Amino acid sequence: MDQHRSYAPHASAGLRDLGDTDPSSFGELQPVGGGDPIPLLKPTLLVGRRESCDIVLRFPNVSGTHCELSIADGRWTVKDLNSSNGTKVNGTRISEGQLDPGDKVSIGRHEYEVCYDPARIGGVGGGFTRSPQRDIFSKSLLASAGLENRRPSKPGRPRP
Repeated sequence: MDQHRSYAPHASAGLRDLGDTDPSSFGELQPVGGGDPIPLLKPTLLVGRRESCDIVLRFPNVSGTHCELSIADGRWTVKDLNSSNGTKVNGTRISEGQLDPGDKVSIGRHEYEVCYDPARIGGVGGGFTRSPQRDIFSKSLLASAGLENRRPSKPGRPRP
C-alpha cells in the first residue's frame, strides 16, 4: 500500500467487536480538503502511525500512538497520548477534550471534521450527520480539485 495514503484500517478494526451494531452508528472523520472518510468502527479507537493502531495515519508528523478516540456519554472525546506534534480541536492544542459534530480535530498536521449524531451513538439506532457541502457527486472530480477550465477555449486558439 502507498506510504503516503492518509488512512488504512487495521485488520482487527472490523465488525467482530460490534455484534449486530451498524458501524455507521459511530460516525466518521472526514479529511478537511478532501479524501476518503475514515469510519469510526468501534467505541474506542487508537490513532497513530503504527500498524497496530485501529486508525493508521502514515505521515511522519503523526506519532506511533498519537491519540485515542472514545465515546463518553454519547459524545466522542479525544485524548492526546503525549504525541510529538500534538492534537488540536478547532485549532486549540489539547491533552483531552470533547468532539462535537462538525468540530475539526487535527492529528499532527492533518485536519478532520468529526461527523456523527450524538442521539444515535448512545445506543439508539445508527447513522451520523454529514455536512451538506460534502456531496461528492454534485461536481466533477476536476471541478472539486479546482482544475476544471471555467471558460471553454475557442478552437485553434491557445488557452491563457
